[in-house]
Amino acid sequence: MADLKLLALDSDDLAVISAHTQDAVVRVGDMGYAQRDNRFALLMNRYDWEAGTVRNKGVRKRAALHFDRVLSVASAGIDTNAREGVLELLAISFTETDAPAGIVELTFAGGGTVRLEVEVLEARLQDLGAAWAAKAQPQHSL
Repeated sequence: MADLKLLALDSDDLAVISAHTQDAVVRVGDMGYAQRDNRFALLMNRYDWEAGTVRNKGVRKRAALHFDRVLSVASAGIDTNAREGVLELLAISFTETDAPAGIVELTFAGGGTVRLEVEVLEARLQDLGAAWAAKAQPQHSL
C-alpha cells in the first residue's frame, strides 16, 4: 500500500487520522511543542491496519503527525522527563470551543493525555517511508 499523506481541517477529517494512528507507538522524546512556530509534532511507529490480517501480523510504518496554529499544550498522566518512555496512542479528538478554535486531545493507553489548544484545527499525517513487519497485531479486549 502507498504511503499515507492526510490533512485534517475538521472533526471528520481528524477521525480518519485517528483511525490510521490507533495503536501507534510514540516515544515521549519524539513529541514536542515549537512555541515560536505554534506547532506541536510527534513521530510515531503506526500500525498499518490496512496491511494487517489474521495470519499476517501486519506492518508498522514510521510516520509524522503535526498540528499547526497551536496556542498551548498541556499533558496529564505522562512523565515528560522520561524521554525514552513509550506511549501507545489510542485516539485523537477535537472539541470546538469558540469556533473555529478548540481543543485537540491525544489519548494514550494507561490514561495519559496531551491537550492542544488550537486557533483552528489543522493537522497533517505523513508516512516517512520506513516500514517493517510488526511483531504482533494490536489486540483490544471488549
